[in-house]
Amino acid sequence: MNKKIAVPVNENGILDAHFGHCKYFVFMEIENNTIISESKLPPPPHEPGILPKWVAEQGATDVIAGGMGQHAIQIFNNNKVNVFVGAEQQSAKDLVTSFLSDKLSLKANYCDH
Repeated sequence: MNKKIAVPVNENGILDAHFGHCKYFVFMEIENNTIISESKLPPPPHEPGILPKWVAEQGATDVIAGGMGQHAIQIFNNNKVNVFVGAEQQSAKDLVTSFLSDKLSLKANYCDH
């Protein structure tokens, strides 16, 4: 199955703990459970509801995040994008590799707004 996984990261390529304030999004295209391409894009300015729609417009099928508000999760779900919150602060590639091998560790979503 083909996927496009988005991960919000800081300037060092590490998962940003707060989805809405990341510097970049890393998008990884997946074919047959293998990463075939990777791109890094700066998001549009943060405003409620903008980032989930923008990520979905980039073709994302899944998002791996640390913390994310319930409204953002709802917008993703409405756009048929799966959301995985509570990921640890690691590189986007490490997170996606763990996800693809069913070893992604998810803890609580600490974002409550």
